[in-house]
Amino acid sequence: MLDFSRKDVCDEIILRLSNILKSAPITYVKWDMNRHMTEVGSASLPPERQRETAHRYMLGLYRVMEEITTKFPHILFESCSGGGGRFDPGILHYMPQTWTSDNTDAISRLKIQYGTSLVYPISAMGAHVSAVPNHQVERITSLEVRGHVAMSGNFGYELDVTKLSKEDQEIISDQVAFYKKIRSVIQFGDFYRLLNPFMGNHTAWMHVSTDKKEAVFTYVKVLSEPNDSFTKVRLKGLDPDTKYKVFELNRSFYGDELMNVGINIPHMNGDFTSLMWRLSAE
Repeated sequence: MLDFSRKDVCDEIILRLSNILKSAPITYVKWDMNRHMTEVGSASLPPERQRETAHRYMLGLYRVMEEITTKFPHILFESCSGGGGRFDPGILHYMPQTWTSDNTDAISRLKIQYGTSLVYPISAMGAHVSAVPNHQVERITSLEVRGHVAMSGNFGYELDVTKLSKEDQEIISDQVAFYKKIRSVIQFGDFYRLLNPFMGNHTAWMHVSTDKKEAVFTYVKVLSEPNDSFTKVRLKGLDPDTKYKVFELNRSFYGDELMNVGINIPHMNGDFTSLMWRLSAE
């Protein structure tokens, strides 16, 4: 692990990185420091100053990133365990997005992304669709539910599309086209948590544009149950006096109705099912 607490190490890193970034038309760098800091110590400090090491490490890392991002402002840096932890508020100044977790399973991500959203903006949260069975939990989920969960963050794909069926490739094409329509609302709108994945079998959230004219509602059911109860979800963040069209239902509702009475969730058979609805002010 590089010792960013040492000035000579930082100087060497800045020089080498600068040479690499100048050598090619590079526009994206994933800064992957996939190692948590344990047994932290420094050979350059005496025993009574060892507790300074972690703090000096972070300051050294910030200094490196300050110089590199100033020299190469056109490059998008993505953090991944940068500085010894998945997310670091300070590193967002230099790297506006962070790889949220190597666990890309859509169902696991319900809790991961819910928890992350309590502190960090949606635009900073890397969320990708990966192959199934999932490489960590071996779960098989549909491309639809994987897409809906991933589209609720900084959306992308991490799989070999050449190995997918023609039908799945068409689904991906449709997902990308849909995300382009809602991207500004997802990444720059207000985020509302509606149903807590830690508290039950259902999860729901929504994104609302700052002018309250557009919204995206997402709902995920984890496990199917016999004689499951009727589900209604109350939305948040809408203008109570505005009438909104829900495109997927081809119906319109006033904001106060959606927020106080709620919207009905259709019955969905099977485990790991989801829906994503787009709302627009009429």
